[in-house]
Amino acid sequence: MIDLKYLQKNFEEASAKLVKKGVETTTLEELKELFATLKASNSELEEAKAEQNKMSKLFGEYMREKKDVTELKAQVDAKKDAIVGLLETAREAQEALEAVALAMPNFPDDSVPEGADEADNVELKKVLEPRVFEFAPKEHWALAEVNGWIEFERGVKLAKSRFAVLRGDAARMERALINFFLDVNREKGFEEVCVPFINNAAMLQGTGQLPKFEDDLYKIEGEDLYLIPTAEVPLTNLYNDEILTEKELPILLTGYTPCFRKEAGSAGRDTRGMIRQHQFDKVEMVAIATPEQSEEIFKMMVENASDILSRLGLPHRVVELCGGDLGFSAASTIDLEVWLPGQNQYREISSISNTRDFQARRAKIRYKDGKKNVLVNTLNGSALAVGRTLVAIMENYQNEDGTVEVPEVLKKYM
Repeated sequence: MIDLKYLQKNFEEASAKLVKKGVETTTLEELKELFATLKASNSELEEAKAEQNKMSKLFGEYMREKKDVTELKAQVDAKKDAIVGLLETAREAQEALEAVALAMPNFPDDSVPEGADEADNVELKKVLEPRVFEFAPKEHWALAEVNGWIEFERGVKLAKSRFAVLRGDAARMERALINFFLDVNREKGFEEVCVPFINNAAMLQGTGQLPKFEDDLYKIEGEDLYLIPTAEVPLTNLYNDEILTEKELPILLTGYTPCFRKEAGSAGRDTRGMIRQHQFDKVEMVAIATPEQSEEIFKMMVENASDILSRLGLPHRVVELCGGDLGFSAASTIDLEVWLPGQNQYREISSISNTRDFQARRAKIRYKDGKKNVLVNTLNGSALAVGRTLVAIMENYQNEDGTVEVPEVLKKYM
């Protein structure tokens, strides 16, 4: 959650940051009115308490002087009743403010480029040259048909559209990629963790999926539980409502999970193939760090995901997201986009974000800095999205007859 004290004290500055991220001015005006309502409610409550204290002292004096306290007692009782009502009004004002704040995105870093959408993202560099084919490269769904690797129709039969079945060497390569990603992440100092694939609502609120993005989640009927949209949720929330020691930080975690997303709002996009699925595998990196450590760890996580792609021999580019394309919880994000020759374009394969203390404030993750409890910084990123990596290998390692070579680094797993 955004820092409400900072927003209230520096409203114009903070508002400009939120506008950079696409927040409507009408929403900011609503926040301003809620701040004013809360301030007025608290001020009225404090005045009533001060008057009650004066009356209580006067009541004591009347009793000592044996004066008639009938009228004063009636005033004291009336003031008590009024304070009960004012307390409720202040509570409602605070809850209304927090409800709007929970749906408010994180402040972007000052370094984040201006822009409205992905067209305004900034390419930082390209890594590896795309292969020059002597034939017209096929897209992955055509290669899947040649090799009998992916069955889209049977995925629909088993579930619905945007589910797929991997068979034979494709299923083996999916498993090989998961192991390869986890092994590389462990080499870089990430602890491997196996987590539940179902989390409760408090955990999803902690990392920012709830309440705003409930329509994109699969909920377990009759329970306060959801299928996770990413391992970021359970990995980050391992430390939900905990106070860590400074010596424990940074904590680097990695884990494999399937991810489940309704893909609400993506109708008509990537309807063919495996680019946008309701269920997909991903290996995630998560870091819990001090504010001083987070920027260096952010760079390390980007370099690690890029290194994995380079080891696989997959051309890719590094892109910094503009304010309008930043995710809800992110203060800054670097995307890695892999080259897909069949589609003749780069497509996102990893998104690495520093959320600063946004998730930590929601999830109450702190560390002891001397005598003070300080909010940690949390970071997350894919290393990598498994299905999209499989797609990239199929398209980049294809032969003219439609067969697909296995990257050297995967051969020991296959």
